[in-house]
Amino acid sequence: MKAKWGSPQNRPLADFASLIVINAKALAATLTAHNTEQKDLQGEMAITGEHLENNQSVRDMLLKRGVKPEDLPPEEDLKKLERRLASEEKKMGKKLKGWKKK
Repeated sequence: MKAKWGSPQNRPLADFASLIVINAKALAATLTAHNTEQKDLQGEMAITGEHLENNQSVRDMLLKRGVKPEDLPPEEDLKKLERRLASEEKKMGKKLKGWKKK
């Protein structure tokens, strides 16, 4: 997905991923944690297998609902968004300092 979105390899996918992709990954990870405990899974292979199965199940559900994650457009770069927000907050602070009560 990073290549398709043109995002840097050294940046987290979540910095560009849509909310639906982030939540799908979170659901798969939560299912893995739950099932690891419920099924008393031991060892890397068993837990990795569970994780892969959960990711596939979540993906299948998305596809069934007409959502193909790799076809979703990337979101705005989180770092750029954070910089813009900080800049706007700084500008607002300057404007408020110049404002006086009458």
